[in-house]
Amino acid sequence: MKKYVIVGVGGRASIYLEALTAHLSKYAELVAICDRNIGRLEYAQKEFCSHNTGIKTYLHSDFDKMLAIHKPDSVIICSIDSTHQDYIYRSLYAGCDVITEKPMTIDAQSCQNIVDAVKKTGKKVRIAFNYRYSPVRTQVKELLNSGIIGKILSVEFQWFLDTNHGADYFRRWHRNKVNSGGLLVHKATHHFDLVNWWIGSTPETVAAMGGRVFYNQRQAQRYGLEKHSDRCLTCTFSGKCNYYLDMKSAPTMKELYLDNEIHDGYFRDLCVFSEEINIEDSMHLITKYTNGTFMSYSLNAFCPWEGYRITLNGTKGKFEHTCQESSYLNSDGSLPGVLKPEGTSIKVYPHFKSPYDIPVRTGVGSHGGGDIEMLKDMFESVPDPLGRCADYVQGAYSILVGIAGNKSIASSQMIRIQDLVRGLPMHVFGPMPGDSEYIPFVSDAHRRSGEQHIKSVDSVSQSDSEVVPGFIKNVLRNGDNVR
Repeated sequence: MKKYVIVGVGGRASIYLEALTAHLSKYAELVAICDRNIGRLEYAQKEFCSHNTGIKTYLHSDFDKMLAIHKPDSVIICSIDSTHQDYIYRSLYAGCDVITEKPMTIDAQSCQNIVDAVKKTGKKVRIAFNYRYSPVRTQVKELLNSGIIGKILSVEFQWFLDTNHGADYFRRWHRNKVNSGGLLVHKATHHFDLVNWWIGSTPETVAAMGGRVFYNQRQAQRYGLEKHSDRCLTCTFSGKCNYYLDMKSAPTMKELYLDNEIHDGYFRDLCVFSEEINIEDSMHLITKYTNGTFMSYSLNAFCPWEGYRITLNGTKGKFEHTCQESSYLNSDGSLPGVLKPEGTSIKVYPHFKSPYDIPVRTGVGSHGGGDIEMLKDMFESVPDPLGRCADYVQGAYSILVGIAGNKSIASSQMIRIQDLVRGLPMHVFGPMPGDSEYIPFVSDAHRRSGEQHIKSVDSVSQSDSEVVPGFIKNVLRNGDNVR
C-alpha cells in the first residue's frame, strides 16, 4: 500500500482527505497533512482524521521534515497555485512522486524548473485533471477518436463562469496574478487540457486579448455601490449587494476561513469590485496546434449561467457540445460543477446529411462525475485505454497556452510555445483521424431540400443507416449510462 501526504488543506483538499480516510483507504494510506494555517490543520484533523490518530499534522515550515520522517511514496499538492512549483521541486528531490491540483504552476520559469527536476530525479508528476474523467467528456473523446467528423480542423470554445462562481475568484487569492496566474492559467488550464486531449495535439502559437471589464469600480457605480468596503464582513451594502458573501451562514466556510483569519490574515470575502484586483474577467484567445488545428477560445466570468459551448469542425462535418453546470462557491457545502442534464447535449452535423442528436452519458457527483472516477484511477489503478492520466508534459502544455496568453495580452504579440520552456517533449497521443482518409460523397434528401431535420441516435429507422454510422451506435452501447 502506498503512503501519501497532503499539503494544503483548504476547500479542494477535502476530496482527497475523504477518499484516503474513508472509501479508498484500503488502497492508499494517508500518513500526514500540512498547511500554513494551524487552524485549518486542526479543522482537517477534526473532520477527516479524528478516527485515525496516526495521521500527523505539520505547518508548511516543516514540509521537508514531514517528508524525511514519513518518506511518502507521493505528495498531494492542494495549496495555492503560486506555491505548487516549490512543493513539486522539493518533493521530487526528496524521492517522492507528486499529484498536484491544476494548474501545475503559473509561469514559464517555474514550469521550466519542474521539467528540469523531473528529468534529473526520474520521479513522476501527475496533474489532477478531473474534467477528463467526467463521463460526458470521456464520451466526447471516444466519439472524436472514432472519426465521427473526420480530421478536426478548427475549434470554437466558449466558457461561461456565472455571477456566483465566477465572482468568487475576485474575492479570493486568485484575484492577484502573482498567486494564480490569472484565470487563463488557474481556470482555463482545465479547458486547454480538454482541447489538447480531445484533438490529440499540442499547442504551437498563441495570441490573446483580455481585460477586467465587469468586476471593477465602474460596475460598482452602475450598481450604486461606489462606497463599498474592502470586504463583505464590514460592508454597509450587505442587504443590497447580490455579491455579498456571508461566511457566517456557511458552516464549512466559516470554520475553514473566517475562524482562522487570526492565524494568517487571509480574508475570504474581499470585495469583487476592488481596484486591487489585477486579473482579467474577459479573455479571448487564438491558438494554432502542431497538427494544424486552429482554436478560438473565450472565457467570461460574469455570465447568467455556468458551463460551456464547444464546436469542432472537421473534414466530415461539425460536432457541437453544450454543457451546463450547477453554480457553487468553494467550500459552501454544495457539490461543485454538477452537470445539468437538461442543459447538456451533443449534436452532430455531417456534411451532406441530416444532423442528429447523441444521448449524453450521465455521471454522479462533483465536476460532472469526474472527481470520483479520477480518484479511483489515482488510487485503485483502474485500466484506462483513453489515457486520461495526465503527466507533467500534458500539465505543462495546458498551462503554457494560458501563460502565452498572459504574455500576449501584455505585449500585443503572438507567442510561440517553444520559446517559453526548453526541453519539453511532445506528448504522443493515440491515433486520431488523419489527412489521408478517403471520404465518399453521400446525399440526403432532407439536406438537399434545405430542411434541418434533427434525428436522435436512439430513434433512427433502418432507412437512416447512412445518417448515423453503426460504429457511433457501438460507442454508445459500450459506454456508461445515457439519459
